[in-house]
Amino acid sequence: MIVGIGVDVVLVTRFEHQLRRTPALRERLFVPAERELNTRSLAARFAAKEAVAKALGAPAGMNWQDCQVVMDSAGAPSVEVSGTVATVADSRGVKRWHLSLSHDGDVATAMVVAEG
Repeated sequence: MIVGIGVDVVLVTRFEHQLRRTPALRERLFVPAERELNTRSLAARFAAKEAVAKALGAPAGMNWQDCQVVMDSAGAPSVEVSGTVATVADSRGVKRWHLSLSHDGDVATAMVVAEG
C-alpha cells in the first residue's frame, strides 16, 4: 500500500548560490558523510529529503539530518531515516522507501514513494 509520494526539483546553480550565501546551510541540511559531495549530488540529496517530507505530508518539526540518502555497492540510492523523520514515518505506517534520483544539466530531481 502506498502511504505517500513526493517529488522535488532543484536547480543546481541556485542551490549552489544558497550554499555559498549561507555556509551553515550545509551543516543544517546534511549529515557529515554527505557534506563533502559535489554540488550536483547535494542538490539531488536535498531534492530527496524534500520529497520524503512531501511523501509524509510535510509535517513541522522534522530534522533534515534525520533523513539521509545512501548508495549501495552497485550505486543504487536509498533513503535511511532516523529520529524525527522515523517517528513520523512510523506513525503513518511506512515500512519501505523507494527512491529515484536524476540529474540533467542544471536540474536535480528526486521521486520518493513511501510504502506501508
